[in-house]
Amino acid sequence: MDSSTNIDELKEIVQKFCKDREWTKFHDPKELAIGISTEAGELLEIFRFKNEIQMQEMLKDQKKKKDISEELADVLYYVLLFSKYTGIDLAEALKNKMKLNEEHYPVEKSFGNNKKYNE
Repeated sequence: MDSSTNIDELKEIVQKFCKDREWTKFHDPKELAIGISTEAGELLEIFRFKNEIQMQEMLKDQKKKKDISEELADVLYYVLLFSKYTGIDLAEALKNKMKLNEEHYPVEKSFGNNKKYNE
């Protein structure tokens, strides 16, 4: 469960999985970044050509939701491996990025607006 699992625990799970299979020799930043992108593409593919109603129906269908869940987990798997390999603290990175996003997208300028900060 999200509420009872910490990021380090998850990193250890994926690292052990790879170590047990001697896959760590295949993991460098480039390969792990490719993995993130590939798995994100597979997640995106599920939603390709679907309208809002179709997407909502997919999320109600337990089989489709399981497929979505598995692709999302694959993305997380590679994110965790990448952060473990590079020594990037995900919690710290996210907090720092959110601070930067707050500077780029202050509520008074971006509320209800989807334009990029430099537009």
